[in-house]
Amino acid sequence: MRAQRVNSSSPGICFRMYPQSLYEGGMAEVRCPGVVEANLSHLCFSSRELPLEPALAKALIASCEFDCVSELLTIAAMLTGNAAKKPQNEEAALTHRRPLLHPEGDHLTLINIFNAYIQHNEDEGWCAKNYLNGSALRLAAVIREELLEVMQRIELPVSPPAFGSQDNGNNIKRALISGFFLKVAHDVDGSGNYLLLTHRHVAHLHPFSSYLCRKPLPAPPSWVLYHDFTISHDNCIRTASEIHPHMLVELAPQYYLGNLPASEGRDLLMELRQSLAPPNAQGGREAEGDGQSQDPDQASEPRNQYSTEMCAIQ
Repeated sequence: MRAQRVNSSSPGICFRMYPQSLYEGGMAEVRCPGVVEANLSHLCFSSRELPLEPALAKALIASCEFDCVSELLTIAAMLTGNAAKKPQNEEAALTHRRPLLHPEGDHLTLINIFNAYIQHNEDEGWCAKNYLNGSALRLAAVIREELLEVMQRIELPVSPPAFGSQDNGNNIKRALISGFFLKVAHDVDGSGNYLLLTHRHVAHLHPFSSYLCRKPLPAPPSWVLYHDFTISHDNCIRTASEIHPHMLVELAPQYYLGNLPASEGRDLLMELRQSLAPPNAQGGREAEGDGQSQDPDQASEPRNQYSTEMCAIQ
């Protein structure tokens, strides 16, 4: 709708707060606004049609570009409910669920669970045996079909399934970053204490995260994208998957890094963006950040100065 209004060629009256002579001879030429050049109407219409939270809708639309629509449909449907029951016998539940865990994180584990559910003909007995919520999985199957119908009706390209390849896994993460770039956390000390870049809260992975349930236990990922953050006695981030910071730098909007609160993670991303920028853009990038030149004495301070502001988690 915004693009339609900006690009409108309907007759009308334009009111300016300056004389026409100043407009014609006293103003420098500027670049045309991007919203005029781009055709945003289809994107806005698509987001409005999808019955999802905005970030998830954006990720699903981005999956059209990255050829992972089938996988994002499953993730979007699975995120609507909690397919994992809270078991009384946690060790038994982990033993049954462990074969379904994906080494790339919780989002891809959701795909494994859904695919296994479909392969077992949506059997309630299989769900109970694996400590999974059959009702939530049935709902996810219905929601997935509805989302697929919406995408076909508004003529969005739907790529065929390609789950299992490394390229497909990276493309899934790219699509997720396109929608959830505000939900990224960085491990500040290598032991699983994650600083949420936008909030400056410190949190842990949920105990049932795939990273904490595999054997042998892998090292915690340095950067994760998460779906939920719960402020509680344990401060957990749920449904987390490892991402590469260069993907975040490439896919997040330009305003994103400059508006992050000061942290070591932000500094690392700014340095990465400068290293990825073309040589002729280096000068402009150096002026970004806090907008001030740093005192040499301050620049020599160790980076772990931010750790003093961390919340204590026992």
